[in-house]
Amino acid sequence: MGNGKLEMENNLDKAIECYKKGEFQEAINIFSNILEHEDDNAEIYNNMGLCYTKLGNFEQAEKSYTKSIKLNPLIPQSYINLSDLYYKSGDLAGAIGVLERGSYEIEDNYVIAHLLARVYIEDSRYDMAITELEKILDAQPENYDAYYDMGRVMFELGNYEDAISNFENVIEYKEDNEFLYYYLAQAYEANNEIDKAISNYLKATAVNTKFAMPYKKLGVLFLAREDFEDAIEFFEDYIKLDVPDEEKNNVNELINRIKGKIAK
Repeated sequence: MGNGKLEMENNLDKAIECYKKGEFQEAINIFSNILEHEDDNAEIYNNMGLCYTKLGNFEQAEKSYTKSIKLNPLIPQSYINLSDLYYKSGDLAGAIGVLERGSYEIEDNYVIAHLLARVYIEDSRYDMAITELEKILDAQPENYDAYYDMGRVMFELGNYEDAISNFENVIEYKEDNEFLYYYLAQAYEANNEIDKAISNYLKATAVNTKFAMPYKKLGVLFLAREDFEDAIEFFEDYIKLDVPDEEKNNVNELINRIKGKIAK
């Protein structure tokens, strides 16, 4: 190994160590020194972008990631980092544009495809999200995160049966997740399968006794059935948890009205 190559690798190790220590400007200085000798190193530009991001210098971070992509359009992390920069600044269109290019340049990268699907969902581009998620599931039929996101899309589109099917697929791979049970319960409730909705709201509370929303949902469903005792029980459990004072007062008033109805 030549002396120049060895020195470059030593400098790279130093820069990475500085990054790990949070010494981001020092890392940038070392990366800049490396670029004086290897100005076409796309990985170094990507690493510099990470440092600038940590320093809050988003303009320089954007330039570094963009330069990395220009030098080598086949580095997935450069697209991911640049899209994250746009996403966190609220520029969904910018994030989508970067991920779409990354998905085109690196066709079989399903991390980029999945990130693209999620930004599509946030931007309410549901048909485009479905296309990306179907591509992922064709290649990775046990990707429970993709099933979860497909369930979210189907729920937003009012296709509750498909939402239920996708959420149930996730449960095959990932049990004991209170949010999953909660979203599945919502889909069953929207599909007017109330017993299954109640069952999954109960599972959500069993997994996480501090998760407030299932308790309120259970109170509402039991109240609709005129099962007043159970409704009161879940409403009372709900207001013991971390909910705003105004909400506690409103639910307390509701509890008192239910108790008044029982007393008659």
